[in-house]
Amino acid sequence: MMLRYALRTVRARKGGFLGAFFALMCAAALITACGTLLETGLRGTIATERYAATPVVVSADQNVHQTTVKHKKGKTKVKHKAKPIAERAWLPGDLAAELRKVPGVREVIPELTFLAEPLAPGGTVDQDRPAYGHAWDSAALTPYTLTTGTAPKADGDLVIDRRLAERAHLEPGDRLTVQSTQSPRTYRVTGIAAPAQEVRHQTALFFSTAEARRLAAHPGQVTAFGVLPTKGTDAAVLKRSVSTALHGTRAPHGTTAQVSAGDGRGPVEFLDAAAARTKLVSMGGAMGGTSLLVAVLVVVGTFALSVQQRHRELALLRAIAATPGQIRALLGREALIVGAAAGTTGALAGLPLGSWLHGRFVAMGAVPATLQHTVSVFPPFAALAATLLGAWAAARISSRRIARIRPAEALAEARAERTRPAWGRILAGVALLAGGVVLVAVLSVLRTEPASTPVTFLAVVVLASSVALLGPLLVRAAVAVLGGPLALTGPSSRLARANLRGHAARMASVVTPLTLLIGMTCTVLFVQPTLGNAARAQAREGIRADWVVAAQGPGVPAEAARRLRTQHDTVTEVVRTTVRVGLDKYAAQGVTPGGLTRTWDPDVTAGSLTKLTEDTVAVSELAADQLHLKPGSPLKLTLGDGTPATPTVVAVYARGLGFGDLTFAHDLVARHVDNPLATSVLVSTARTQTQLATTLREFPGIHVLAPAAADSIQAARQQANAEVNYLAMGLVLAFTAIAVVNTLAMSVSERVREFALLRLAGATRRQVLGMLRTEALSVLLLATALGSGIALAVLTAFSVGMTGEAAPAVTPLVYVAVVALAGLLALVATALPGRVALRVRPVTVATAKE
Repeated sequence: MMLRYALRTVRARKGGFLGAFFALMCAAALITACGTLLETGLRGTIATERYAATPVVVSADQNVHQTTVKHKKGKTKVKHKAKPIAERAWLPGDLAAELRKVPGVREVIPELTFLAEPLAPGGTVDQDRPAYGHAWDSAALTPYTLTTGTAPKADGDLVIDRRLAERAHLEPGDRLTVQSTQSPRTYRVTGIAAPAQEVRHQTALFFSTAEARRLAAHPGQVTAFGVLPTKGTDAAVLKRSVSTALHGTRAPHGTTAQVSAGDGRGPVEFLDAAAARTKLVSMGGAMGGTSLLVAVLVVVGTFALSVQQRHRELALLRAIAATPGQIRALLGREALIVGAAAGTTGALAGLPLGSWLHGRFVAMGAVPATLQHTVSVFPPFAALAATLLGAWAAARISSRRIARIRPAEALAEARAERTRPAWGRILAGVALLAGGVVLVAVLSVLRTEPASTPVTFLAVVVLASSVALLGPLLVRAAVAVLGGPLALTGPSSRLARANLRGHAARMASVVTPLTLLIGMTCTVLFVQPTLGNAARAQAREGIRADWVVAAQGPGVPAEAARRLRTQHDTVTEVVRTTVRVGLDKYAAQGVTPGGLTRTWDPDVTAGSLTKLTEDTVAVSELAADQLHLKPGSPLKLTLGDGTPATPTVVAVYARGLGFGDLTFAHDLVARHVDNPLATSVLVSTARTQTQLATTLREFPGIHVLAPAAADSIQAARQQANAEVNYLAMGLVLAFTAIAVVNTLAMSVSERVREFALLRLAGATRRQVLGMLRTEALSVLLLATALGSGIALAVLTAFSVGMTGEAAPAVTPLVYVAVVALAGLLALVATALPGRVALRVRPVTVATAKE
């Protein structure tokens, strides 16, 4: 019976349920979009291109492994965890002999993959397709076949793929300069090759075998082996045979050889796509979790306002003997009906939204195009389930009081709002406020970005939730402060003051989404600059060099640095990587030890940089605290390519945010990264910028910059990286903005009878609209104070934890723009429904049946 009543109510009050429908639909769309990103990270396909003609690929393991054994209550628990390494791991070349002995193997083709970027007079030929170098002997792995010209035989010969030849207008006999792991070299194009199937995500350059080995710079090692089967041998059978033969075989430094076939070949080829899976899971999970929390807060507020508007109707039902259970059942079924319709619509809308998000992340470079967007029925169904559960829970929470109190009390409250919120609501609000304070306190001691970022946004949502529960008290407090000025500014302001005081719960439902919008927006916009500005400040203070040499392409070659070195000048090459200590990831760099203190000052607090060699390491204070290190301590770690090392700590420095947590000797790091070219070169010299540029004129794309100019370039890069986070959280902010408009429109639309009575009592149309504007501005002022306070507290705690100083980076103009946008939304969402409500004649409204 309740279901039939619920259907009739929804049909009769379509306008009243429109706000809840819209909020739920947006929530479902957002959850579906985030779910598709999460699913892409978990199950997204990475299709192979380079190994298309190779059924089985043998490669080195790209993970660091850790096994823990716990003995508890007579039981033994074994846990195995693995984390990806930052660079490509390599295999011993002599493993080919073992593979050729495996039954069913027709041929084993060693593969070399290394940096090889073609350069044109104006710079890189094609920035959209990363270029890699290979030996021509491995062309059969795709396969590439010559369409014109001959194979490379001499060290100066080169075969390029057809797409590069067409784009750069190259033919056999032309010259092409290539920046590889060594100095740039000009090669003679001897041939043009085409793949058997389309290769969309990379450019291939083929060298002679000897030249490829020189450029790969890993003597006796290979990237992978392509294993071709004999006629009639199944790929799955061959994979099992190769796996059995290699069981226990290990690459250098203990990296276990891995055997891949089918879809497993793609992650071997595109390491960045495999690493992006983890990033996308983290990003999708963070977006989805934040979206869900915001959605719950918004939907509960929307349903609370809807129930408040129907208070008289529900009170009459109680008065004619409707039981509390029947009221709860009625509202619950109404919520499920609206939730089902909104969830279905939103889930369908979320699919193209998720595809658009993935496309934007690819365009920004946050996710490689090789990780294909994956869509299944799970995200839409999960969003629908979450919407139904959220709608039902919101209805139950909103109907708690009307279903619990006596019918006489319900009728009394239908005409006059309670002067004080229920004690349960106040206690819950205080509890959430205390929880938010605890989160802010925890945030102030978190010193790593992966740990602090989720706590940052969770703290904003929890504090905004406390505002939602304590809203009526906060509105009354604001009225007490603003009451005097409002009473002196005309009849419209006096009417607004009376409404704010007499309908604090209704106004509180509007304050909450506005507070969340301002608080969340300020946090999203200023959290990255807070961290980035502190890191750049440390870098500026720590660079003592007169000039910084940077590259437009992949990096600065070692030969360029060698030419800059003189007896009286100091040149420091800097190459960056990521290492693992256990399973934890740390940003690291390699620097030239000679004369280091003339170009670089990381603010050493213990030990000395003069002892920095290939067997030692300097660590930041953060790493020293986390790993319990001091000068003289051994540090067991895994370098970027999976090589284990145990250097001795010789120094501890304070400026880890600007320079990374670990600093090694340059030559050590350069041997264990995919790109050994220097990220930058620091030069301490009396020579001028022009003199240095003249020395480097033979190196394309190399620029000599002042430290201030290099800092500006770094700022631009940080801004580009921050845009990814802005996009990720932008949808959550857009949803919150929609909720603000939705809630304001609902709040104004249900006051049609109130406006008519004011008009009949003598108020003009202009005075009623002025009252609405004053109410909106008063609510905006309160929400701005609360949202700004929340953002400031959270950002200050984040700054203390990450930088050691209470110095959040707040841009005044951006902050003013945020508040102005919130104000514009509030005024528009108030004025438009108000004008519509005032179009109807007051007498018609006043005499109409409710």
